[in-house]
Amino acid sequence: MKRVLCAVLSLALLAALPVRAETFLLVPARVWTGEGASHAGWTVLVRDGAIAAVGPAAGIAAPADARRMELPGATLTPGLIDLHSHLFLHPYDEESWNDQVLKEPEAYRTLQAAKFAGDTLRAGFTTLRDLGTEGAGFADVALKRAIDEGLVAGPRLFVSTRAIVATSSYGPGPRGFRPDADLPGGAQEISGADEATRAVREQAGRGADWIKFYADYRVGPNGTTQPAFTAAEMHAIVEAAHTGGRPVAAHAATDAGMRMAVEAGVNTIEHGYGGTPATFRLMHDRHVAYLPTLTAVEATETYFNHYVAGTTPATAKIAESQKAFRTAMAEGVTIGCGSDVGVFRHGDNWREPALMVKAGMSPVDAMRACTSTAAAILKQQDRFGRIAVGLRADLAAFAGDPTLHIEDLRKPVLAMKDGVSYRQPESDAPQGAR
Repeated sequence: MKRVLCAVLSLALLAALPVRAETFLLVPARVWTGEGASHAGWTVLVRDGAIAAVGPAAGIAAPADARRMELPGATLTPGLIDLHSHLFLHPYDEESWNDQVLKEPEAYRTLQAAKFAGDTLRAGFTTLRDLGTEGAGFADVALKRAIDEGLVAGPRLFVSTRAIVATSSYGPGPRGFRPDADLPGGAQEISGADEATRAVREQAGRGADWIKFYADYRVGPNGTTQPAFTAAEMHAIVEAAHTGGRPVAAHAATDAGMRMAVEAGVNTIEHGYGGTPATFRLMHDRHVAYLPTLTAVEATETYFNHYVAGTTPATAKIAESQKAFRTAMAEGVTIGCGSDVGVFRHGDNWREPALMVKAGMSPVDAMRACTSTAAAILKQQDRFGRIAVGLRADLAAFAGDPTLHIEDLRKPVLAMKDGVSYRQPESDAPQGAR
C-alpha cells in the first residue's frame, strides 16, 4: 500500500511540473513590449530562457528546433508584476486575519502559499514582491528558494520576511485579548533606534530582499491611526537597510505617516489613502514610488461594509482611496501595481490595474504600472518587465488587448517565466501546463 501511495504521489508531482525550457516562436495577434502601442503581426523568439528576437514576423527566422506556438486573437505582453502581495494570507471572508495567524500552523500556511504562488503565475503574474508573512516567520525565504530551485511553480519573489512594527501596536492583540496571553506576533516588534537597526540586520541576514515597516497604525486614542514610530526610529530603519543594500517599503495610510516615512528616505509608500497633494509632491521630488492597493479597500469594504461593486455607491473609504490615487497621478508620482492580494483571492491580481483604470488611469499606463514601471521600482529593468532582446523570457498573453480593454487581463492564455511555459493554449499544452 505504501508503494502504491508513493507511486500515486510521484505521478501527481510529475503531472504538476511545467514543460522544460525550449526554443519557442510565439505568434500572437499582437505584441505589446511594455511601452507605446501594441504591434500587430509581430512575433517573439525565445531561446535559453531569454528573448532572442522580437519584431515583424517577416524579419524573424526561427531556428529548426523552435516550437511554434500560435496565440490567435491574443496580445503578448511582458509578464505582469504585483509589488504588494501576501502569499501567506487568504481572503478574510474565508478566515479572519486573527484566525489565520492564531489557528493555521506555519507548515499549513506555507503549503497554501505554494499553491497560491502557482495560481498567481498561471494568471500571468511572473513576479511578486511579498510584503510580510503575517506570523509565518521567515517561511517566504524558504518558498522563494523552492520556486528558484524548481520544487514548486511560482513567480519570481522579492521577500520582506516579518515586517517591522512598533511594540504593542500590531496583532494579534494587544487589544481584544487577555493581557497575560502569549500570542504569536504578526510582525517583528521594536522600540528605539537600536532595536530598529537590530531588526533590519536580522531580517536581512535571514534573506529579506526588501525591508518593510509600518509607519503608522491604529495606535492612537480609540484605535485611531497615528504614526507608530518616532522620526529617529524610522531613520534608523532606513539607514540600516540602505547601508546593507536593501530598499525600504513603508505601510503608511495617513498623511503624517507618509510624510515621516518619505523624509526618512523610504523607497515606496504602500496604501497612502490619506495623502495630500503636498505629500505626494514630496514623493515625486524624492523619487518615492506609490503602491495604491485599491483592491484591498474594495475587498474589505465588500466583506465588512456590504459594498457590492457595480451595484452600491462607493463607500467613504473607497472614495478616499480613489481620491488619493488621482492626487498621486496629478502630482506625477511613479505609480506601480500593488494590490495587497491575499486580502482577496490569489490569481485575481488583475483587479488592481482594472481599478486603477476605473479611477482614471489609461489602460496603457496601468499596464506599464504592472510591467516596465514595476520592474524599474524593483531596479530590475535590465532583467525583465519589457519584451526586448536579452531580457528574461517572462511573458504573458491575454485574449483580446488589455492595453485597450484592461479587463482582458482576466483571460490569460499564456504564462511563461525564464522561457518555461506554465500556461499555454489547450492545443499546445502537455499535461500539467494548462
